[in-house]
Amino acid sequence: MPKDSEINRRDFIKTTARTGAGLAALGGISFFSKPERIFGANDRVRVAVVGLHGQGWSHVEEYSKMPDVEIAAVCDVDENVTNQRLGQMEMMGIRKPATFVDLRKLLEDKSIDAISIATPNFWHSLQAIWGCQAGKDVYCEKPMCHNVWEGQQLLRAVEKYDRIAQHGTNSRSGQAIIEGVQKMRDGLIGEVYLSRGLCYKWRNTIGHAPEESVPSGVHYDLWTGPAPLKPFTKNRFHYNWHWVWDTGNGDFGNQGIHELDLARWGLGVKYPTRVAAIGAHVMFEDDQTTPNVLNVSYEFTMPDGKKCLLEFEVRHWMTNHEADIGTPSFGGGDVPAALGNASEAKKKGPQNTIGNIFYGSKGYVAMNGYDSYKSWMGEEQEPGPHASAAGNNWANFIACVRSRKKEELNAPIEEGLMSCTLLHLGNASYRVGRALQFDPEKREVIGDEEAARILRDEDRGYRAPYVIPEQV
Repeated sequence: MPKDSEINRRDFIKTTARTGAGLAALGGISFFSKPERIFGANDRVRVAVVGLHGQGWSHVEEYSKMPDVEIAAVCDVDENVTNQRLGQMEMMGIRKPATFVDLRKLLEDKSIDAISIATPNFWHSLQAIWGCQAGKDVYCEKPMCHNVWEGQQLLRAVEKYDRIAQHGTNSRSGQAIIEGVQKMRDGLIGEVYLSRGLCYKWRNTIGHAPEESVPSGVHYDLWTGPAPLKPFTKNRFHYNWHWVWDTGNGDFGNQGIHELDLARWGLGVKYPTRVAAIGAHVMFEDDQTTPNVLNVSYEFTMPDGKKCLLEFEVRHWMTNHEADIGTPSFGGGDVPAALGNASEAKKKGPQNTIGNIFYGSKGYVAMNGYDSYKSWMGEEQEPGPHASAAGNNWANFIACVRSRKKEELNAPIEEGLMSCTLLHLGNASYRVGRALQFDPEKREVIGDEEAARILRDEDRGYRAPYVIPEQV
C-alpha cells in the first residue's frame, strides 16, 4: 500500500474530475458551514436512515425506541422498499419521515443532524464522506470501506470536519463483551498470545441468476454508484451483492468483520506485520466470486518485541461448535434485535457458531460476539468469570452526538479502519495466493504491487461521478 503522500496521485483517481468539479457534478453537496448545534434537554436528534432493505430497518427500529431521537428522513434507491417500510413505520406509530431516493438531495436539508448508513458496503465510505462534508454526524455500518484507501479518506473527512462517527461493529457496545475484554487486560488469563475469530454461518448456494430488466421503482444506476455498471440480475442486487468482489467482501466482510474487530480488540493490537490466507469457493457452482471457506492468519509484533497471533475462519455449511459458542446455553442476555446474530444464533444453534476465543497463559475466554463471555482457568479448565449483558451501539452514538464527546464512542471510526484494514489484507492475500508482508508504521504492503492494487481497488476503479474525492 502507498504512503499517505502518494495515495492521492493514483492513476485510477486521475480518470475523474478533481474534487471541486466532482462535487459540482454530484449536485453541489454543501461543505460544513452551519454552527454546531447545542442540544437542550428536550431537543431531539434528527436522524436520517440511509438504506432500508436489510440492516437499515434495524436502525429504524432502534432509533424509534429512543425518546431523544426523531427519524426525520429515510433514503433508499428502491422505491418498493421505501413504500414497504413507510407502511411498517405507520403501523408502529412512527411519524412519517421525509423520503429521498438520492442521498445528495437529503444532505441539502440543514435540519438533519446525523445520517445512519446501512447501504451496501461499496457505498459506505463515499456516503459517509458526503455526510461529513455536509456537516452531519455519521453512523456507518460495517465494513466502513470497500478498500483501505477509501477508508483512509473517510477517516480524514471525519477529522477535518470534526464529526462524530461510529462504526457499526456492535460488539463494541456489548456490556458483557466490554467487561470480558477488560478482564483480559487485567490479567484474567495471563499473557494473551492468540485470538481466534469464528464465522461459521449457514450459507446456501445463490445459484445462477439470468440477466433481466430492472424492476420498476429501482434506480439501478444510482444503486450501482461507484461500482461497475453491469446488467441487472438478482444476484447483483439485494443481499447477494455480498458474494461478488465488485460490491462485497464475502462473509469475511459481512458477518466476519464483527468477530475480526473483536479478535483484534481483545488481543490489544492494531496493525499486523504478516498476513496469510487460504480458502476456496466449495460445493456450489453459482454466481458467487468470493470464498465461502477461508482461513486467515495474522502476526503482530508487540511493543516489547513479543509476537502474538490472530486466526480467522469462515465456514459456510455444517460445523461443530467451539467453546459452547452458538449453543442455546451460551449467553441469554437481553439482546436488541438490531444486533442480528442473537436471535438467529439461538434459533439456529445447531448450525451457526459466531464469536471469538482468546488463549492465554492461565486460561481461555470465549465470547459469543454480542452479549456474553465465559472463561475457563488452568490445566483443569475450571469455569471462571462469566457474564451476559447486551448494549446498544446506536444509543452510544446518539449520546455522543448530543455531548460532542468523541472519546466516549464505543466504536470510533478509526478503530473500524484498523479492523477493516485487516479484513482487506486477508482478502488480498487470498486473491493473490500468497502471504503478505505489512509495515504497520507506514501502513503499506511491502514489495507486492498486485496486492497493493487490490487494496486500492485499482482494477475495479470508481465510476464517475461516484468517486472518492482526492481532497476531502
